[in-house]
Amino acid sequence: MSEVDPAKLAYDELTVTRGIVEHFTSDFLDSLELDVALAGAGPANITAARLLARQGLKVAVFERNLQIGGGIWGGGMLFPRIVIGEEALDLVEECGVRTRPYRDGTVVADAIETVTKMTAAALDAGARIWVGMEVEDVVIDDDNAVSGVVINWGAVPAAHLHVDPLALHAKCVIDGTGHPAEIACTVARKVPGAEFDTPYDGVPFEASMHARRGEAALVPNTKEIYPGLVVCGMAANALFKSPRMGAIFGGMLLSGQRAAEVAKGIVERRK
Repeated sequence: MSEVDPAKLAYDELTVTRGIVEHFTSDFLDSLELDVALAGAGPANITAARLLARQGLKVAVFERNLQIGGGIWGGGMLFPRIVIGEEALDLVEECGVRTRPYRDGTVVADAIETVTKMTAAALDAGARIWVGMEVEDVVIDDDNAVSGVVINWGAVPAAHLHVDPLALHAKCVIDGTGHPAEIACTVARKVPGAEFDTPYDGVPFEASMHARRGEAALVPNTKEIYPGLVVCGMAANALFKSPRMGAIFGGMLLSGQRAAEVAKGIVERRK
């Protein structure tokens, strides 16, 4: 293999810096006004982002960590395999995920392959995914409806720094933050008189594990609980005190599909 002569290379350190800063700035500015902003890059939100972007909506996912996929990465207790109900099989196979039939209407998939291929499919559809950025608050309009997100670097709270955030506008926000249901909790705490379209006051959080009930509850629980705010995935079950279900993810994907349908209706309503 021939050696490269450094003197013949046209680029230097400033080329790298300019390329990163210029393109980041351009893409970030293009994300300031969205159809749908999604908080959390778990399986439900990645699915919702892919389906919405595929329909031509402008969507961006914000994840505080540097990796995406939520609970999929660890599989079950760090065994990197997940179980998916056959009712959601199309939503992973259309991303190229290979599955193996198992039993009782389920298939098994590699956790790493599932995350990477679903994420690549969302990006290919036109969704933007911002890692290292967390949604710390929502923007509300004159009617107290949710109309955007307030974001900061995930490293800021981790370092206990006080740094003011930035705001983006969106016609719909999807809370896919998982078990803590962070965006719904923020609205319940900070928006005066906020009442959710649920049987409970505030966020009751999930019940203990019951896989069948938890899976079955996810799609009915995926809805607009407050004007402009949709909950999906485990955040949806947390709002309705439905059970958790462990490392089975078909309901998560179907919840993402349902969230995309609800969000599209909100966007059309608020145009």
